[in-house]
Amino acid sequence: MQMVMLTALGVGGATVIGAVLGFVFKKISHKFSDIVLSFAAGVMLSAAVIGLIIPSLEYGGRWKLLVTVTGVFCGALCINLIDKVVPHLHRLSGVDAESHPGKQEQLNKVLLFVIAIAIHNLPEGIAAGVGFGTDNVGDALMISAGIALQNIPEGMVIIAPMLAAGMSNARTFVAASFTGIIEVIGTLLGYFAVSISNTVLPFALAFAGGTMIYVISDEMIPETHSHGNESGATFSLLAGFCLMLVFDVLLG
Repeated sequence: MQMVMLTALGVGGATVIGAVLGFVFKKISHKFSDIVLSFAAGVMLSAAVIGLIIPSLEYGGRWKLLVTVTGVFCGALCINLIDKVVPHLHRLSGVDAESHPGKQEQLNKVLLFVIAIAIHNLPEGIAAGVGFGTDNVGDALMISAGIALQNIPEGMVIIAPMLAAGMSNARTFVAASFTGIIEVIGTLLGYFAVSISNTVLPFALAFAGGTMIYVISDEMIPETHSHGNESGATFSLLAGFCLMLVFDVLLG
């Protein structure tokens, strides 16, 4: 349990670290951001496949293919559904709409982006917690490392838009930290869910893997391929994937 708690704090804390770096380096080049985010996507992809989907097949029993495939699609559909129902929460920003009429639309978009990140962090945290259900600490830590790596640039890139939209430094930091707290909660939920019932473990692993692959394909890859850095982003993704593959073989 101590390892799970430390991992949860580490995964969530990575977002806070990214937020602090975002205040220090407010202007990050698209190229640097794309390369780092692509590397994180590769790490997450490797973690999703090696640490979640393959173990799901191993624990799935007689109906392992059906359970795993169903779990992957359910995870992806869950994230897709969440994307469609993200609420407008501009009132939480503390920016007066009447005093800043030109920034209201920009603020809505920025906060929707932040809320979307927070919502996505819940299943990502669950993925980290579920990983401990296999009793393979190496796989669990690999999954957590992949998610944490993604959270650092994620925390960095959301700072500048919130400041530009008129939010104070304090509210910006709180909003960014909130996305990390959600991940801590998700990690604990995932761990306790599989601890209570190991019968749900194969499905839970596949579900978590599906959520991660959806985020990689739907958000991370399009984002890193939208600023003219496609080749660098692709090779960075491959580097992240292969690095975790090497770790898995050497430490497995």
